[in-house]
Amino acid sequence: MNISILDWAIIIAFFVISMLVGVYASKTAGKNAKEFFLSGRNMPWWLLGVSMVATTFSADTPNLVTDIVRKNGVSGNWVWWAFLLTGMLTVFVYAKLWRRSEVTTDLEFYELRYGGKAAAFLRAFRALYLGVFFNVVIMATVSLAAIKIFGVMLGLSSIETLLIVSVVTVFYSSLGGLKGVLLTDFFQFFIAMIGAFGAAIYIITLPEIGSLDALLTHPNVVGKLNIIPDFSDWNVLIPLFIMPLAIQWWATWYPGAEPGGGGYIAQRMLSAKDEKNAIGATLLFNITHYAIRPWPWIIIALSSLILFPQLSDMQEAFPHIEASKLGDDLAYSAMLTFLPKGLIGIVLASLIAAVMSTLSTHLNWGSSYVVNDFYSRFVKPDASDKELVAVGRISTVGLMLLAALLATVLSNALEAFNILLQIGAGTGLIFILRWFWWRINAYTEISAMIVSFIVAIYFESIHNKLGFWPIPEDMGYLKLLLGVSITTITWVSVTLLTKPEDDKVLIAFYKKVRPASYGWKKLLIKHPDVKEEVGQLPMEIGLMLIASIMVFSALFGVGFWIYGETIPAIIATIITFAGGVLVYKGWKKMR
Repeated sequence: MNISILDWAIIIAFFVISMLVGVYASKTAGKNAKEFFLSGRNMPWWLLGVSMVATTFSADTPNLVTDIVRKNGVSGNWVWWAFLLTGMLTVFVYAKLWRRSEVTTDLEFYELRYGGKAAAFLRAFRALYLGVFFNVVIMATVSLAAIKIFGVMLGLSSIETLLIVSVVTVFYSSLGGLKGVLLTDFFQFFIAMIGAFGAAIYIITLPEIGSLDALLTHPNVVGKLNIIPDFSDWNVLIPLFIMPLAIQWWATWYPGAEPGGGGYIAQRMLSAKDEKNAIGATLLFNITHYAIRPWPWIIIALSSLILFPQLSDMQEAFPHIEASKLGDDLAYSAMLTFLPKGLIGIVLASLIAAVMSTLSTHLNWGSSYVVNDFYSRFVKPDASDKELVAVGRISTVGLMLLAALLATVLSNALEAFNILLQIGAGTGLIFILRWFWWRINAYTEISAMIVSFIVAIYFESIHNKLGFWPIPEDMGYLKLLLGVSITTITWVSVTLLTKPEDDKVLIAFYKKVRPASYGWKKLLIKHPDVKEEVGQLPMEIGLMLIASIMVFSALFGVGFWIYGETIPAIIATIITFAGGVLVYKGWKKMR
């Protein structure tokens, strides 16, 4: 496609601004490790919330949504919409607990909650397991999306794309630390939103589509519009709706949607000014992430079914794309090639923003694990702040290099998404309960981590090859169900068969974090001098449910307005506003 001088000017200006922000933030980021990774713990809720949204607004997300819609229709998005329940649980129950912990990373939590060599091992291992392995996989999927998008839109090779994106992202991430990431996220978020909405509005006016009404009544699209799956088709209902809502949201661990909070979401909460700002940030994130952002991607995905109904149509239109990279997720970038001059520059800048905001967050987050939870804890505890910042910058470069290498061998984002879900199957409930049940110990988490990984590898690579009770491809959800069951039985058994943590460790944690005492009473009976925290857990869970209904209503309401279904749209809108009032009143009562 032809890129005009105006388009190039917009793209170059975007790169320049992003790099200048990194230079600006570097003035304070280099002071010490806490400033580099937590921005001095004085960030406001609105900046942190927007940063969370920008981070999850990665270039692979619209590709993933497009892949889902083309394969399973709009209702297929329940595989990630269900994580809203996890998000709202974090907002109202866990955000304030994380902020009270005052740890630098969520892995430092392990030696606050547990004690001894097991806790130290858990922290060190997960620093490398999550900070390097998991982080690299996530960044590789984002880089893969960049390869596909810029391969289609700019004709760049994999190496050229990775080189450009990596150099710029590493530059401002390594210079500016978390503050640089937050500031560039804020700028990049608005570019990304303008690009997504602008592209969707323009695409439905293309001659091949004609209008929104023509799109929604096209034979290729009609069967894909349902927001709720067909309840008469259990082969669709179970994997796309029942499993995500009944099991997946609380039982699995996935970066950005961790039960109980964690990862870069925890990093943002830990850098907030106070507990209220931590709650406000995560609430803003979940509202924007689930209620506002998906529909432009969905509209473009539906439109692609008209212009590129089959993969062969895309292969014919873009013969230079590598066969291994050709999939339904490629349709998103294929549709963007129809945009006019000027708008294409904004959209390209928005996609670059999506790539860089996600990569920069994961680079800073992964580097924080390497520095805080491995290097300074186990390699060189007496390292100076200057040395720690230097190690942080070096690890940032190393992580990006590994991610770029892995990106060259991946084929699609949905495949990586499913693998990561399977690896985390069965561990989620631990992250929910460890704050409220004193009996959980370090061996609980170690056993769950090991077993879930082994089970994931077994079901993904070995089980069907053995020929014993092969799992059909359309029943892949059984892998997740079995993974959750096996892992949960294992860690519950290990918890009950091993010794609890030392009372001193548990009481110190309880005093610092002050969780509701429901699961701590057996321990507190032995320590009558410790004040029992009544907490507001029932109200917090109630707010989580109300807020979830509010956001789902907003999500459905937008869809109904787009579909022209006035009565359901009005009802959903009323429920959304009523829920908003109740959530606000409840939030004011929280302490």
